[in-house]
Amino acid sequence: MLKTLLNIIKLSPDRRRLYLLLRSVIGFCPNNLGIYELSLVHKSAMKKKNNGQVINNERLEFLGDAMLGAIVAQELYNKYPDVNEGFLTKTRSKIVNRAFLNETANKIGLNNIITSQSKISLEITNIPGDALEALIGAIFVDCGYQKCRKFILKKILIPFVNLNEIASKDNNFKSMLIEWGQKHKKDVQFITDEIPGTLDHAPLFVSSVEIENIVFGRGEGSSKKESQQNAAMEALQNVSIRKNDLQ
Repeated sequence: MLKTLLNIIKLSPDRRRLYLLLRSVIGFCPNNLGIYELSLVHKSAMKKKNNGQVINNERLEFLGDAMLGAIVAQELYNKYPDVNEGFLTKTRSKIVNRAFLNETANKIGLNNIITSQSKISLEITNIPGDALEALIGAIFVDCGYQKCRKFILKKILIPFVNLNEIASKDNNFKSMLIEWGQKHKKDVQFITDEIPGTLDHAPLFVSSVEIENIVFGRGEGSSKKESQQNAAMEALQNVSIRKNDLQ
């Protein structure tokens, strides 16, 4: 801690301000401030070394894009162990897209420390999202995989991403579960009850999924279809956890 404070004191006022802003954005003290400074230099503000080498964040952006995609893929792979590759790819693409990255970069305050020569507001460009990927690349270079993964989970996925909500859009969990049952020769049954509505409340549908007569998932919804989709999504998450129940 004392060493960190001494290092901060030694910085110039501008670099000290950047250091403190970066710490608030990433949630920990950077080791190599230079790599983070580079991650914030958009190509529109690129510099050149004496040897003619161009300095901007494009290489770190390339690395950060790969790390973000891999870590999101890992989280989806672990959370949905029995869905197919197409579902995982489609769901990942809903998270790792430019609009989401731009929005997230602005929410965490990254837009305030980006160096660019853009003549228009950063909020209507892809510069913030590019910088966020470059920042992820810088974290990986500076601190390694685990710190990089922790940043993505703590600063991006947990506060701004509802995986179940994203995954449920345009994905037919009921069909996926039925296909799984056919593949593994397991009997899958959906049981749905309707709770009548009142003057103040619409009817509510409650569904459960039984696999080999054992309940693996429950779900609610304003329609029979929605409740069964929610029940099927929960069941898909549970089938690998409760494999012993199916033996």
